[in-house]
Amino acid sequence: MEAYFDNGATTRVFPQVKDIVIEAMEEEYGNPSSMHMKGVKAEQYVKDAREIIAKSLKVDPKEIVFTSGGTESNNMALIGTAMANARKGKHIISTRIEHASVYNPLFFLEENGYEITYLPVDEHGVVDLEALEKAIRPDTILVSVMYVNNEIGAVQPVEEIGKIVKKKNPDTLFHVDAIQAYGKYHIYPRRLKIDLLSVSGHKIHGPKGIGFLYIKDKTKVHPLILGGGQQKGMRSGTENVPGIAGLGKAVQLIYQDHEEKMKKIQAIKDDFIAQVMELSDVRNNSGEAPHIASISFQGVRSEVLLHALEEKGIYVSSGSACSSNKPAISGTLKAIGLTKEYYDSTLRFSFCIFNTKEEVDYTVNCLRELLPILRRFTRK
Repeated sequence: MEAYFDNGATTRVFPQVKDIVIEAMEEEYGNPSSMHMKGVKAEQYVKDAREIIAKSLKVDPKEIVFTSGGTESNNMALIGTAMANARKGKHIISTRIEHASVYNPLFFLEENGYEITYLPVDEHGVVDLEALEKAIRPDTILVSVMYVNNEIGAVQPVEEIGKIVKKKNPDTLFHVDAIQAYGKYHIYPRRLKIDLLSVSGHKIHGPKGIGFLYIKDKTKVHPLILGGGQQKGMRSGTENVPGIAGLGKAVQLIYQDHEEKMKKIQAIKDDFIAQVMELSDVRNNSGEAPHIASISFQGVRSEVLLHALEEKGIYVSSGSACSSNKPAISGTLKAIGLTKEYYDSTLRFSFCIFNTKEEVDYTVNCLRELLPILRRFTRK
């Protein structure tokens, strides 16, 4: 049996997504900037996807900029906004539990004269709102907070954060990394006072290498990629038409019967946690997101357990997929106050609509079999 529980890293594409990607590659393969009919038909894919995405967010299609994925969207939101608004100030606020595609651009900005305030989180990974309010200053140009943490599934009070930001300084821009949240929640930027929103296609059963950045109209963002002026100069380069078409189809499908889909995923997660907590010496670090479970297995190195599960056909992650192949301590696990014994014994199980109860039962049975053996051989 096989159980793919690493959907926080990437997801299997919907069959309809595969079909439209192939169609855009084989049949309507024109350049969307070309004036002939092949170009016009290619451009229609881009327009259709932009409208589908805008409708899901209740925003204007012109506020959607297609990117190569979540990392580029976050870089554009942070570096592009900082560059465009440097005269207003050089102070940015974020948190201790952001994804590498946020904190590495922040390190870059820090090296280039910007001041970054990192907000603490509680033991559940939720940002300290009082600390946020105190941190906002007249020269604060941007607040960047992830909606759902990619390692533990902590959900931030985005609506409250937006209200605090705009009340304290209406000129401060609010960026949300929604890469693990979009498709799981209905997100309406105008209601939540979000100015910039990052999304990745391959987290919602769309293709890899495609994403978008919502940029509220009249928000100043300096483009990072210059060239032929595509997407109104915000992101030059020939559009990835097959990827964009696939992304549009994935958005359309993920929000069809959305409540039922999320109830199914939540039930899978709840069943998994209930069963795994019956095992000895385990700790549940999971937040409220419906698709992410973070479990620490005392006395077993996460990498060892990951590969032991892999041999059983079970695929999981030892944190963020973007950093799980590096021997670094998770900043998120440190930020929520986990003791050192758990830093290197934590796995992330992330679920999707294709997962089943049978996969959960199989995985827990394998854990029940493997843990005593691996603990016996753990080096002291």
